[in-house]
Amino acid sequence: MRILVAEDDAPLAEFLHQRLVQEQFAVQVVSSGLEAQQLASDHAYDLMILDLDLPGAGGLDVLRGIRSKRPDLPVVIVTGAGLVEERVRGLDAGADDYVAKPFAFAELAARIRAVLRRGNRPARSILQIEDLEVDRVSHTVRRGSHDIDLSPKEFALLEFLMRHEGQPVSRKAIVEQVWKLNLDTLTNVVDVYINYLRRKVDSGYDRALIRTIRGVGYQIGGNGRHA
Repeated sequence: MRILVAEDDAPLAEFLHQRLVQEQFAVQVVSSGLEAQQLASDHAYDLMILDLDLPGAGGLDVLRGIRSKRPDLPVVIVTGAGLVEERVRGLDAGADDYVAKPFAFAELAARIRAVLRRGNRPARSILQIEDLEVDRVSHTVRRGSHDIDLSPKEFALLEFLMRHEGQPVSRKAIVEQVWKLNLDTLTNVVDVYINYLRRKVDSGYDRALIRTIRGVGYQIGGNGRHA
């Protein structure tokens, strides 16, 4: 498998190159956003690692440019550890996952494997459960013939649930993956946003798709005991 690494920190770029090669990936490293965007658009890669803090074109602009031409290319973004808002913007712009600097290579490798497994599923850019359809590229949501307007956080929450169709996900997992934080105190916020989603996605339709799984969390689609 081929990985494109866009990283302007030369020692880190070399480290990533060596370790990814050891993991049996074919690796190409670039140091500028414009070059990364050009290569990602013109060549076939299985995954891209993109540092959002690149010289020249901003990382988010690079990501959006790549998404417009290669909507199915898995992208893992690299950001500063404290820049929560930047990570959120990156995910909203179409990234599949992120790692925060400084990171352990084992964590990055695990995230790469997880993203690549998701990438083997069909129609990655369009997620669909029954009559609910989410376009991850254009960030549009439809149920039946109706367009549904969601806030960026509502969209991220719905997308996360749909990526785990038929699987119960805990409030803690939602906080970690949607809010990108590791705080148990935010679990009440999850309940609030689930209610927002239910009003927009389920209210007025014959069948509710979002389930409460007692003692666990929430689930969309599939069968299971629910409230």
